[in-house]
Amino acid sequence: MESTAADLEFVLVPCAACSALNRIPRRRLSEDPKCGRCHDKVFPRKPVTVTDASWKAQVDECPITVLVDFWADWCGPCKAIAPVLEQIASERGGRLKIVKLNVDQNPKMAARFGVRSIPNLVLLRGPMHLDQMAGAMPKASLDAWLDRFI
Repeated sequence: MESTAADLEFVLVPCAACSALNRIPRRRLSEDPKCGRCHDKVFPRKPVTVTDASWKAQVDECPITVLVDFWADWCGPCKAIAPVLEQIASERGGRLKIVKLNVDQNPKMAARFGVRSIPNLVLLRGPMHLDQMAGAMPKASLDAWLDRFI
């Protein structure tokens, strides 16, 4: 079945709270839409855990910019940057989705992005790679980096 122009004007987005699929007009994505079922915001306000298996649905198919935090349980700097990412997820909800991928449990995606040191932050818009930074950084530096893309 072929897609029509009308079909391309909408995206299907799962709600961060209840997982219901929401059909959202592309032109309204920047308005931070609410879920038709639970009436909560569709895009998450906190980091979301992803795996190699959930990558496509959570990252590649996300209609807003995604910041991926490649991390590990044993990494001190990863633990230090986690509260900063929580705060940014809360502040930039609706414009930025933050996801966390444990490199020890998900080597496929870590290898795809050449992650050799952690924390490693990768900024994506759909499957398009925008930028990548390794190491923990203060919130002001991270905000300045994100402001260049969002």
